[in-house]
Amino acid sequence: MDILDVRELCLSLPQSEETTPFDETTLVYKVAGKMFLAWDFCNLRCTPERIPELRERYEGIGPGWHMNKRHWNTVRIDGDLPEKLIREWVVDSYRLVAGSLPKTVRGPLLEALDACAEENEPEKPMNPNR
Repeated sequence: MDILDVRELCLSLPQSEETTPFDETTLVYKVAGKMFLAWDFCNLRCTPERIPELRERYEGIGPGWHMNKRHWNTVRIDGDLPEKLIREWVVDSYRLVAGSLPKTVRGPLLEALDACAEENEPEKPMNPNR
């Protein structure tokens, strides 16, 4: 999995947008104006309860670079992490952020995300030609 695969996945999520608020090269993906992925390093939001387990289990996961270490992990997508897990974590990060939005925004976003998940096969690579 590479940055193009991650970008394609992020932009396929309901109402996600790509921004560059920090500089010209750091990509930030947002839903309803809230960040769910930052790409200088691949920073993903995570529940605080899962963070210790993931960091101990996978060498390619560490504390979120320049982020709140309690809620963010930096994930090396060029390492030994299975693509399926990275894809799940991107969607989980999106779901966590969307779930924190006001109910009137949250409901339609999560419904659209669930409908999107039913249409896509999670094991299928984004682009098998890369």
